[in-house]
Formats: sequence, C-alpha cells, structure tokens
Amino acid sequence: MDAEISQDARGERTPALSRREFVGTVGAAATVAAGTVLTTKTAEAASAGVTVQYAMLIDTRRCSGCQACSVACKAEFDVPLGATRSWVEYVEKGAYPNVSRNFLPRLCNHCSEPLCVSVCPADATHKRKEDGVVVIDPDVCIGCKYCIQACPYDARFINPKTGAADKCDFCLHRVKEGVVPACVNTCEGKARIFGDINDPNSEISKRIASNPVTVLRKGQGTKPNVYYIGADHADETDATNGQYVNVTTHREQAERR
Repeated sequence: MDAEISQDARGERTPALSRREFVGTVGAAATVAAGTVLTTKTAEAASAGVTVQYAMLIDTRRCSGCQACSVACKAEFDVPLGATRSWVEYVEKGAYPNVSRNFLPRLCNHCSEPLCVSVCPADATHKRKEDGVVVIDPDVCIGCKYCIQACPYDARFINPKTGAADKCDFCLHRVKEGVVPACVNTCEGKARIFGDINDPNSEISKRIASNPVTVLRKGQGTKPNVYYIGADHADETDATNGQYVNVTTHREQAERR
C-alpha cells in the first residue's frame, strides 16, 4: 500500500509513514520502553581483552507454556511448516486429581564446546569469536546432516527452502543492533534473560549467581550456554547431577508445527 501524502507545519506536502513503517516505528519504541535493549560490553572489559559469551537463562517457574516464544521465532525467521528453531516441551506427572504439567523451552544451546562444529566437513558451522554464538553459513552447508546427528539437544533441522542445516542463532541480526532475541522480547512471563555471562555486572550473570541453575545433558561435555532455573527433573538424584531427563521431545508433533 502506497504511503499517503500529508502536510507538515509549513504546509509542505510530505509522504506520511506507510502502515508497515508506522508499525515498525511503534514496535521499536515499545522495545526500548520495555527495557529489552542489550547493554554493550564495558570499555574496561574490552581493554582487558574479556570476550563476550552470549547466553540465555530460562526460569521455568515463570513459563506458562503459552508458546509465544515459538510463534515469535517462526515469525521472525519465516520458519517453514514442519520445522522449528525454538519450541517448548512438557512433561505431565501425577494421578488425578493431583496432576501437574511442567514446561521446558528449548533452543540451540550455543555450546562452548559444540560438537556440531567439529563434525562439519564443509566448515559451514562455526562459533563466533566475538560473542560465542554458533552460526551456520547456508551457502557453504552441503546438507550432509552430520551436525544434526552430533547435536545432543535436537536443535538442528534441514531447512526445506534452502537445503541447508538451520537452527536458533540467538537472533543475531537483532543482537547486533543491541536488541534482545525475539523470544525474550515476546515472553509474557518474563521467563527469559539474555546477555553476556562473561560480564559479572550483566543481569544474566547476577541471576545465575543468585539462583540454583542447571543445563541440559551436562554429561555430554559441550558446556551449554542455555541455563535453567527450576527445570523439572525425574528425581532429586538427577537434579543434583545437573541432568534434565525423562522429557519427551514434542517438536515433531504435527499439531505443534
């Protein structure tokens, strides 16, 4: 739809904002007002050679399973039907009437020791030195699926549009502009915190320091950079070992696409 023509204070005809431009402007203003702008690394840290490692903390106690994060991710990247970059798993426990459902948001863990990087024969997958985000170059990827098999977190898939491996990249295009990932911005329960865990003054570092946290499949040795507060475990023994177990992966269910 073409932009309409309006008059400014001097009576000159100027093009008005289109609907798309207006929504974008309002959205950007709302993002800033909501406090979802990332803080940059301090000059002191930069001069000291401290590298950035972006990470995400998910407080499952605040997750209602609304799937808003999954929808936001789909919309942000135009993810094809049948594929997901971010999704929410659940586990049901108990017997009627004493039952409960616990939710576990999932995404790429952007590991410090990613297995997907080491197995890629084309060097299409790499971990960015400047911020620790694990990315895929779709123009280099040959679609061999080695990385999909190597990932302990079921985070990757072959994009049917590109034929290349695909996954969450922490919304790198947003982060580069100082804005948090779409899933963080859209979470109604404020269950997600994103930032630099190498910065002790960042919100995510403070939250991790003040809460008991766990990671998925710690025994794999990949050193995940997605942390959880209150993640449901099969029993107390598993919890103390930092393992998340006994949760069915629901990402391939047709009704959840």
